[in-house]
Amino acid sequence: AFAKARVEAGQLFDALAGAAQPRLGEFSARELANLVWAFATAGVHASGLFDAIATAAQPRLVDFNSQNLSNTAWAFAKARVEAGQLFDALAGAAQPRLGEFSARELANLVWAFATAGVHASGLFDAIATAAQPRLVDFNSQNLSNTAWAFAKARV
Repeated sequence: AFAKARVEAGQLFDALAGAAQPRLGEFSARELANLVWAFATAGVHASGLFDAIATAAQPRLVDFNSQNLSNTAWAFAKARVEAGQLFDALAGAAQPRLGEFSARELANLVWAFATAGVHASGLFDAIATAAQPRLVDFNSQNLSNTAWAFAKARV
């Protein structure tokens, strides 16, 4: 039953990608972030959809809240989709707004950049500054992910 469910889920995700991709302009910032997060979480490789989301999201990052920014970066890193221009735009959108990010969002953002191998020293410096006085708010996973990311990025 599980194998069949996986096949049906795979078919569903293929259909979802096909239906969503031409309509990405209708999606809100939250919906774009949730869509790419869902595909990454499900482990569904949909490179065409990821590329289309990267293109659609970049000019709209001003509409993304901290969770949307963090989840989008996390999804692209988790899916191992190269999107250098998107990561550059995410860094630019996130850096001046790091005070709005939760501990988890900061940890996920820095993890995503390190995992994707994106060199963003300005963002890492800003995250270090924003995170230090708030480390009491970080749970053990946030702490370890942040430490790992800074070590991996060699910042």
